[in-house]
Amino acid sequence: MAENLTDREKLQKLREIVKAVDICMLTTVDEDGNIHSRPMSNNREIEFDGDLWFFTYGSSHKVDEVGRVAAVNASFADIGSQQYVSLSGRAEVIHDKAKIKELWQPHLRAWFPDGVDTPDIALLRVSVQRGEYWDGSQSFLAHALSFATSLLTGKPAQLGENEKIDLGS
Repeated sequence: MAENLTDREKLQKLREIVKAVDICMLTTVDEDGNIHSRPMSNNREIEFDGDLWFFTYGSSHKVDEVGRVAAVNASFADIGSQQYVSLSGRAEVIHDKAKIKELWQPHLRAWFPDGVDTPDIALLRVSVQRGEYWDGSQSFLAHALSFATSLLTGKPAQLGENEKIDLGS
């Protein structure tokens, strides 16, 4: 475990994993108080100041949900490379055309056929407050050695990095 990383290094590592994974499960709270998750893409864009940006329709169910309870979680997982991120924060809907144009990418036409002029297009900004990542991307041999050492010593296996990051309010 990398215990001597600075907050800046932890943040950079978290950012690299999010950019590599792209698709997350965005979890909100529905009108009955139940959690509800759906896959979302942040288009490999992550600002760290700690904001995630998602394109959406302003009248979508998730927008209604964050209007009632702004607390959300975005979980990213790359099983192949054994890298995982969990980000929690507060979501808000943004209708700023300049920001929509800034973040726009051509492949988004699949969901927003009129591009940035699609009626009801909006952004969901998640201001991340806390993040945590797990990076077990070390080689198979390193994992096997750690398991064997664990069995011989009775101590837990060290299967990669796990770091928490507090990004503030």
